[in-house]
Amino acid sequence: MALPRVLVLHNQPVLPSHHPEVESEHEVLETAEAVEGALTAAGFLVGKLGVSHDPAALVQGVQRFRPDAVFNLFEGTGDDGNNEAYAAGLLQWMKVPFTGCPAQTLSLARNKALTKHFLRSAGLPTPDFLVVEDANVPDCPLDWPLIVKPALLDASVGLDQGSVVCNRQELEQRVSCLLDRYGPPVLIEEFVHGREFNVAVVELPELTVLPVSEILFTENKPGYWPIVTYDAKWRPESAEYMATPPTYPAKMSSRLAKRLGDIALEAFRLTGCRDYARVDYRVRAPGRPYVLEVNPNPDISPDAGFTVALKVLGISYAQFAVQLVHNALARASRSAAFDLDEVALLQPAS
Repeated sequence: MALPRVLVLHNQPVLPSHHPEVESEHEVLETAEAVEGALTAAGFLVGKLGVSHDPAALVQGVQRFRPDAVFNLFEGTGDDGNNEAYAAGLLQWMKVPFTGCPAQTLSLARNKALTKHFLRSAGLPTPDFLVVEDANVPDCPLDWPLIVKPALLDASVGLDQGSVVCNRQELEQRVSCLLDRYGPPVLIEEFVHGREFNVAVVELPELTVLPVSEILFTENKPGYWPIVTYDAKWRPESAEYMATPPTYPAKMSSRLAKRLGDIALEAFRLTGCRDYARVDYRVRAPGRPYVLEVNPNPDISPDAGFTVALKVLGISYAQFAVQLVHNALARASRSAAFDLDEVALLQPAS
């Protein structure tokens, strides 16, 4: 029997080559090739579809290929990350099973402030914060220093060494800069001095916490802030990239590792994640964790931290990719069974 047809969906880069964030768009192409290769080697009939601004291309591509499942790598276009959730919404509307998180989770997690409210409501720790929509920054009740971020962007876009501010003047200047460049809203958050960790959660199909990884900050020069900037994340030739090496697994007490894993599982369930996600932390001495972000559908490129954490557990890239497809197909099977049960309930009694 032939294995299912799988369509690998990804965003087609749209930013011009001179754009300051062009690097963040291109890694998905490498990931799509890796996934295509892994699934093809496993015997699936695989197609690949790159789309950008036109939703019709997505709909027509799915209708043409008629996949049993879509491997969803669509991250949103570089000029409008919100359409990450729109793509998942279209797949849901067409009732096509797909890997990764549903549209509502992607929409929630993209709004950093809203996600932090969810975390707070569940008693999960996250740094104190406020959100501003314009340059009229209110009196700030937070403790200095602060870190200022675009509230609706991810992938460290908008983060550099000027993101951490220590006084009112610096705060107003940074807010104005981000408003001009990315628009509202802007997230203002207490900066947490401490270690930075990432914890990935994956359904294999059992919900599993992967080994904790840590971002090491090796630069200690005056005025340098230990944060993962855009350069640190995307530009291997930069000094900041060199100064932020990851380590797997992180060296920490078993108690702290369990605490981070437990919080990650709660955050995964709370925000409606599915298949795989990553939770990012800062941990203040002597071991007080704060959730910075919940990342549904994080980077799963072959050299990403997520992939390295899988290898620590002895799980290959191909095994992971195949498992995600099986997860999507299983959800489709359960949904079909539910629909049949509904039809049975509507049948008149004999």
